[in-house]
Amino acid sequence: MAAAETRYFKGSIGSALGLQMKLIRERDKLTGSYFYQKIGTRIELKGSVDNNNQVALEESDSSGKQTGIFKGLWTASAEDGLVSIAGNWTRPDGQKQTAFSLHEEPIHFSKSVEVVAKSIKETNKKLKYEIDVEYPQLLGLLSPGLEKFNREAGRVALREVSEFKKNMTEEKVGEETPEESSSPGSSLDIGYSIALANDEVISILFDAGTYYRGAAHPNSNSLVMNFDVQKGRILKLADLFKPGVKYLQTLSVYAIKDLKRQSKAQGANGMLDDSSIASGAAATERNYQSWTITKKGLGITFDSYQVGPYAAGPQYVLVPYAVLKDMIEPNGVLAPFTKPQL
Repeated sequence: MAAAETRYFKGSIGSALGLQMKLIRERDKLTGSYFYQKIGTRIELKGSVDNNNQVALEESDSSGKQTGIFKGLWTASAEDGLVSIAGNWTRPDGQKQTAFSLHEEPIHFSKSVEVVAKSIKETNKKLKYEIDVEYPQLLGLLSPGLEKFNREAGRVALREVSEFKKNMTEEKVGEETPEESSSPGSSLDIGYSIALANDEVISILFDAGTYYRGAAHPNSNSLVMNFDVQKGRILKLADLFKPGVKYLQTLSVYAIKDLKRQSKAQGANGMLDDSSIASGAAATERNYQSWTITKKGLGITFDSYQVGPYAAGPQYVLVPYAVLKDMIEPNGVLAPFTKPQL
């Protein structure tokens, strides 16, 4: 008998409502629950996946009354095995159809631990700004290391909020011109994605967007938090490698080659030029500050403007562990990924 698999999903229903879902799959049977991030109340789920990977999930309230149905397609990525589910939610009578989309997060804790999104939302009418920030927190049977992760993740979010509010208060507030009064207000928006979360390491990529009133366009940048659960500390890139090895040079050589390949593959739409790539992906700590740990390799995010024009947006390179295996610290968090899989 196949063992039951627990999978965690994050996504949205409709154009704005974010949700998180936990599903336990045992053969074709599905059980679990979900909640809207703005509300937090869990809604029970049960259903199935048929031979054509069609998903049907019935939801019910605390009294057991059916309140809706999710129907969609279960799709597993050939690259990493992570599942996405997309389709439509309806009321039990088939009315009020709303599209939904979910993607699996690579969460694999041995104990009963879940990751939930916490929010910081604030509106200041006087200074005309809005803050909408999400950051991860763990719930369940938490070890000291996992409890420390919660504190550190909260600090990351609060630090960005504090810096934004400081910039807003330092701006001169005076009489507005007609152009300023009709322009949108300032904003800070931060979301996150989980690159990996298990008993050993948690790797988080934050996507931060800021807009200051009157600017031509918003700015975006990435932030990362890579946490060693066993040692209860935030990891530095150098912690992943043996002392003295030239890991930045190895990352740079691979990244430059891959960025050129990606741009060339886009043909006429490729917007990255060789000189920008060479500068933005050169072997410096600054260029490689946005890194995440995945099952397949070390993910490097290059922010907008770093290796190309603003219109090209951020770029991403996945450096396989096979490229790094001779440099990886044998007692570090990456060591398990270099061992042959049984």
